Amino acid sequence: MASEHNPVRVLLVDDHEMVRIGLAAVLSTEDGIEIVGEAGNGMDGLRLAREYTPDVVLMDLVMEGMDGIETTRRIMEEMPSCRVIVLTSFLDDEKMYPVIEAGAFSYLLKTSRATEIADAIRAAARGQSVLESQVASKMMNRFRRPPQAVAQPHEDLTEREMEVLKLIALGKSNQEVADELFIGIKTVKYHLTNLFGKLGVEDRTQAAIYAHRNGLAD
Repeated sequence: MASEHNPVRVLLVDDHEMVRIGLAAVLSTEDGIEIVGEAGNGMDGLRLAREYTPDVVLMDLVMEGMDGIETTRRIMEEMPSCRVIVLTSFLDDEKMYPVIEAGAFSYLLKTSRATEIADAIRAAARGQSVLESQVASKMMNRFRRPPQAVAQPHEDLTEREMEVLKLIALGKSNQEVADELFIGIKTVKYHLTNLFGKLGVEDRTQAAIYAHRNGLAD
């Protein structure tokens, strides 16, 4: 995994050669980022991910054969420490939500500036998710629901667990949560374990989706 002394190793997966060429050219000029490979389809992307074990995969969604959703799912199954950043032209629900559920760490549109993509790559290496503003807005609108009379799992969370949940829903890393709440990393991990169990979720992504769905990340 990347550190302050090692560049973030990035694999590009996109079926448009010119897009890959452009991304490679621009990102190679950014400090702390190294392009380790390029793939034009999902199968090659999975193969190169196995070969190079990148820190971050910049993933297109619509490709012939195995699409970005399935490629993301398989990469996350085999390499859970890898961060998949979706970079796509599509904002429709049938693509966005499945790839997030498959394990995508961040979701950006191809209209994003090169500096925004580079910043998202560095953020992913630090454990921080980035959602393009339109994506975050869609998620909020989709998952926000009116209060219900039936008790919800999050009602069992302590005040501190709720604070941690809200911060990870905003894409904060464990260190950032610790710094903001003035607690230690071990304490953050302890609260995460507790709130995962109470919410019935398995990881940070599912917890973040739960928070957005229930209007807890406002």
